[in-house]
Amino acid sequence: MAQYESYMPYSSYGVDSLEQVNAIFRKVYQYMAIGLILTALTAWFSASSPAMIRMLFSSQTPLIILAIAEIGLVIYLGAAINKLAASTAFMLFAIYSILNGMTCSVVLLVYTGESVYKAFLSTAGMFGAMSIYGLYTKRDLTSFGSFLRMGLFGLLIAMVINLFIRSSMVELYISIFGIIIFLGLTAYDTAKIKAMANEVDGRDENMVGRVSVIGALELYLDFINIFLYLLRLFGKRRD
Repeated sequence: MAQYESYMPYSSYGVDSLEQVNAIFRKVYQYMAIGLILTALTAWFSASSPAMIRMLFSSQTPLIILAIAEIGLVIYLGAAINKLAASTAFMLFAIYSILNGMTCSVVLLVYTGESVYKAFLSTAGMFGAMSIYGLYTKRDLTSFGSFLRMGLFGLLIAMVINLFIRSSMVELYISIFGIIIFLGLTAYDTAKIKAMANEVDGRDENMVGRVSVIGALELYLDFINIFLYLLRLFGKRRD
């Protein structure tokens, strides 16, 4: 899953307010939590239903359609975020979370429940630590973000190459670097959301909502990717 980078311009009415930043981050984490819950419930339902399993995995076509729909939603949200109502943006985020749950249902079929549970808890702890760092650090992470985006691009190239060579060693390195890159992106995205929250006009509820949704999407993607790479690295497959 590709990491999304938003380009929402800052409002000229911004107020450097700790209260405003905290209020926006509460919305960001609430929306992100809702997205993760929707994904988890959809994945569980899809993996528990023989009809859904047949529909999703009888051929590659359904998964390809899901992947295209997910990428399209992310691109559309990024391009239209400044024109959308906050409620519409959140609805699109919720739809994306459900579609991603259908895609991620495969991990419940491939890996043991214990592995999924441990990977989720590990992801929550690592994500939380890096997000707290990004929220409270005084360091400018702008150049750090550029470096991580280059690393992400290299990671995607390595994944495509490994589709053909199918090297277990390359797969191992991809998983390790994937975890490192998305942990770094968690800190970077959190710091970026904080900057946006400082600049946005807190009196404009629609703008606050849009910032909260796009921030939730970015952190959601970081969390999901960390989780999936941890599973690939340490997960125990079903017999």
